[in-house]
Amino acid sequence: DLALESNPSDHPRASTIFLSKSQTDVREKRKSNHINHVSPGQLTKKYSSCSTIFIDDSTVSQPNLRSTIKCVTLAIFYHIFNRDSDRSLDIFDEKSHPLTREEVPDDYYKHDPDHKHIYRFVRTLFSAAQLTAECAIVTLVYLERLLTYAEIDICPSNWKRIVLGAILLASKVWDDQAVWNVDYCQILKDITVEDMNEMERHFLELLQFNINVPASVYAKYYFDLRSLADDNNLSFLLEPLSKERAQKLEAISRLCEDKYKDLSKAAMRRSFSADNLVGIRRSNAILS
Repeated sequence: DLALESNPSDHPRASTIFLSKSQTDVREKRKSNHINHVSPGQLTKKYSSCSTIFIDDSTVSQPNLRSTIKCVTLAIFYHIFNRDSDRSLDIFDEKSHPLTREEVPDDYYKHDPDHKHIYRFVRTLFSAAQLTAECAIVTLVYLERLLTYAEIDICPSNWKRIVLGAILLASKVWDDQAVWNVDYCQILKDITVEDMNEMERHFLELLQFNINVPASVYAKYYFDLRSLADDNNLSFLLEPLSKERAQKLEAISRLCEDKYKDLSKAAMRRSFSADNLVGIRRSNAILS
């Protein structure tokens, strides 16, 4: 149980690894700005006022795709940038299993990818395969589960294949219309189906075939990604609340309120009936 609670991909109370890895950089940035008296500059985040109310369409059940991919790729960046070491496995090594026909440089393992590079790679896969934002969150869950179970690190030499394997598995488990391995070969023109199948098999074995993602774990990753976005000034998209949208929200609110009232009345009736039954039994006991 203790081992389970220490694994964020399995237990809702364990802290996500990516958020803890990002905190070091966030604290250093804040400390540096304070020491050097750096002004926060012009506010980029929109705030509601008396005349305009901004709303965020991204929810835990329907996350915004673009914002979620940005946050997930930022989490992957912090995993690589603040890694403990360079532990890896041959199946994920890009030199041994290249994704393109272009020759991999000899010093490929020395250069950390930046956030934009990771984002472009993931965005291309999600756009071509038409994957959902929920799939991106499950991808991050599988990635952290792999690093924990297999005791490896995500680093410059293996990040593309680890991310690809996590996306491949998440798309099959989460989305109703799964993408076949051969479809990814159409996106990444130079990779073979045999290589994809072998990587998927190794990924599953390293996960010990544990592909279950509880709702509590999914929600934790979603809200930690939002915290990561706030810490890095990566705000989710905000739009002004229109009259039509306000009317829809009001209608939904009334509907929920009516349902709540009906449930409360039903609960009161059940409680009243139970109290009457107890009273009748007590009266019968006294008479007898």
